Amino acid sequence: MSASPHRPLPHGAVTGRWHCQLDDGRVECTLCPRRCRLKDEQRGFCFVRQRLGDDIVLTSYGRASGFCIDPIEKKPLNHFFPGSRVLSFGTAGCNLGCKFCQNWDISKARDADRLATTCDPESIAETARAWGCRSVAFTYNDPVIFAELAIDTARACRAVGLASVAVTAGYIDGQARRDFFGAMDAANVDLKSFNSEFYRSLCAARLEPVLDTLRYLKHETDVWLEVTTLLIPGHNDSDEEIARLSEFVLRELGPDVPLHFTAFHPDYQLRDRERTPARTCILARDRAREIGLRYVYTGNISDRSGQSTRCASCSAALIERDGYAILGWHLVGDRCSECATALPGRFAPDGPGRFGARRIAVQVPSAPSEVGAK
Repeated sequence: MSASPHRPLPHGAVTGRWHCQLDDGRVECTLCPRRCRLKDEQRGFCFVRQRLGDDIVLTSYGRASGFCIDPIEKKPLNHFFPGSRVLSFGTAGCNLGCKFCQNWDISKARDADRLATTCDPESIAETARAWGCRSVAFTYNDPVIFAELAIDTARACRAVGLASVAVTAGYIDGQARRDFFGAMDAANVDLKSFNSEFYRSLCAARLEPVLDTLRYLKHETDVWLEVTTLLIPGHNDSDEEIARLSEFVLRELGPDVPLHFTAFHPDYQLRDRERTPARTCILARDRAREIGLRYVYTGNISDRSGQSTRCASCSAALIERDGYAILGWHLVGDRCSECATALPGRFAPDGPGRFGARRIAVQVPSAPSEVGAK
């Protein structure tokens, strides 16, 4: 469909790529499993996709909540060019309704006009290249809802030799799933729980489409995949649920897909829950490893052992980490320096990056200062 010639698009909007006309006159958004069916000028659940005439448009295209240079481990991705810089950005809105959202001021925003930073895909890619980044990450809010901008930016990144990373809840459907992940090089999928009721009551969503996305990524793409579960006391941290989630990853995705258990802090509409104890994350990691997963990590806690990578064959330390900082590197290429077993992932031939745990706010278009580039 093309935009109605009698309805010019608002500033910062583009015609969406995934929708269809229904017999009752409504237009259905086919981007995600919600399948919002909209009358003229209505907005979908995510709020940034709106029907105008016969089209659904993305109203936040080319506007961002800000740009930062992060360590790739912050996404978290531990097996994708460790130690490298990634240019991170998000927009506004989300297609989930998580009561525990830790970026709620961005993801729950109902006004794209609050996004003061304007950008275009080529400028984003060029800024990332100028700052010595190896990749660009679509994060902070779910890139599924700004898929057109994410895909265009990923293509611009590939044109200058950069990779693209999706940090996503995986709530995407059909052709859009194929189009979106066809542009990505790596993804960290937030598997929020292995309980359908958790998804219904705390996320206003469904579990099965997320599992479908995970299966699709593993078996039908070359996208490097890692999985994260935020452990919330009393909601998704039981031994039974950790076991079932880990068994799914082992059975459906394989033992080599890295799994991250990260600690929750009280936020948004779930401020009555305590912060996740470090021991909960550590026990979850131990349980997943007992089940057979080879690369399990802890996050948002101080736990050097749980953040480091060991060889699945000889248990030698391969990548020693403290939080986001790499302290030791014992790989030759992608192989253990002790027994030559290959470590699954994507690794630079010249070893790790040395960006460390810094975070640098940048402007787009932007080039690094002499100090900032070090």
